[in-house]
Amino acid sequence: MQKLNRANIKALELPEGVQVGNFAKMPEKVLQFGEGNFLRAFVEWHFQQLTNAGKFDGSIVVAQPIAQGMAQMLNEQDCLYTCMLRGIQNGQLVEKYEVITNISRALDSYSQWSELVKLAESEDLEYVVSNTTEAGIVFDGNDRLDMAPPNSYPGKLAALLYARYKKFDAAQDKGLVIIPCELIEHNGKTLKKVVLQLAELWNLPAAFSQWIESANTFVSTLVDRVVTGYPKDEIEAIWSKLGYRDDLVVAGEIFHLWVLEGPQTLANRLQFQQIGLNVVWTDDQSKYRDRKVRILNGAHTTGIPVSYQYGLDTVLEMMNDDITGRFVTGAIYEEIIPSMNDDVQALTDLADEVVNRFKNPYIKHYLLSILLNSSSKYRARVLPSVLGYSDKHGKLPKRLVFSLACLLNVYSLGVIDGSVLKCKRGDEVFEMRDDLSTLQLFVGIWQEYEQSGDLLKTARAMLAADNVWGMNLNSISGMTEAVAGYLQAIKNSSVQEVLKGL
Repeated sequence: MQKLNRANIKALELPEGVQVGNFAKMPEKVLQFGEGNFLRAFVEWHFQQLTNAGKFDGSIVVAQPIAQGMAQMLNEQDCLYTCMLRGIQNGQLVEKYEVITNISRALDSYSQWSELVKLAESEDLEYVVSNTTEAGIVFDGNDRLDMAPPNSYPGKLAALLYARYKKFDAAQDKGLVIIPCELIEHNGKTLKKVVLQLAELWNLPAAFSQWIESANTFVSTLVDRVVTGYPKDEIEAIWSKLGYRDDLVVAGEIFHLWVLEGPQTLANRLQFQQIGLNVVWTDDQSKYRDRKVRILNGAHTTGIPVSYQYGLDTVLEMMNDDITGRFVTGAIYEEIIPSMNDDVQALTDLADEVVNRFKNPYIKHYLLSILLNSSSKYRARVLPSVLGYSDKHGKLPKRLVFSLACLLNVYSLGVIDGSVLKCKRGDEVFEMRDDLSTLQLFVGIWQEYEQSGDLLKTARAMLAADNVWGMNLNSISGMTEAVAGYLQAIKNSSVQEVLKGL
């Protein structure tokens, strides 16, 4: 079977439904830091749709931001790969295949730094995009301008911006649009702040910092698409279907959302909305972030400790089970949405989409992977809905509170081993990963329960951990008694039996 490259793809007779992008040579307008699955199934895909529609005439240069990466693999396939999107649309299972063609080349930041500097000095360059993980946008005081390259992503970006500043003699029309996709709040503003910190650390001219502020646009973003990556378990069947070997196939869901906090002039330049993509340009993304965090992430965090102790392993199983499925949908429609001060129709439409996404049979999303760091997730994703519901309706949302009780129960199921809590579900051992101090606190409280047998006292102690929850949860009317009651019921019978009663 022939391997995917530019010569082979033109000679192959592709199966019906496999779309191939434009092979025209285009100026290199986008520099992308990161070559991983998410960027290839999200950012490249978005720009490919613009190019397909005749709305963008630029290509992307991919920079491998760390010493180990996939730049060589991309170049071996002439930077082509297949994006495979699968999910539920209008009640039907849908599969879409597209050969992405808009990457011109891939560079290794460490062995090809001079090439990146040359690109930064190019007239054609307009945009920088990135996804270097949540830990990527950090200040590294060890970075230096004379490093080739600096270690951190902000260090690399600052060095390239300085090269561009000097090349064009601080011209105001030579600034770049910088669009980070890292999963941190206010990622654009944070990235700019770190770049300015580095400029100060390196004693660069004050005029450079002024140019960063006035000539460049840092766009904060919210991104949403589940990307499962390389489908290794079914790759042979996929190659057979496509008629070629592609070692860079990337799989994801059909749903996508990109919220960009930037000026209208940018919306006119990057016309994602005009071609029907689910892209929002706004001057304040906070309501979109709140919707996603409360409904999508909140539903995950609510359902996982319940469903895992119920005996299930994946999100799909959680949604397809009659009991846990009704628990999750009830939490979304009857407790989370009624807790929010927002457009109810917009929230309901989003919730409908979320339920569809959770039921996507092509995505195997393990509950244990979502159980990671659950205490901080509950604080950020679910607690605002608990507080909002209680304030608006004068009572507690029973499903969201039961989920908290189930989460607290997990800490009673095992012993700390190193930095993890080794727990048992029946005869099965699993690891609960959380902040070590949180594990030690809650396991210690449960150990005290073994001596006292007082679950009200135990619940009160865990809910009082304001360093974990950001507040003393005992201050919420009825919370202590409700959590203690659920824990007592779980200890007397099981999560399964208590859940059926809900």
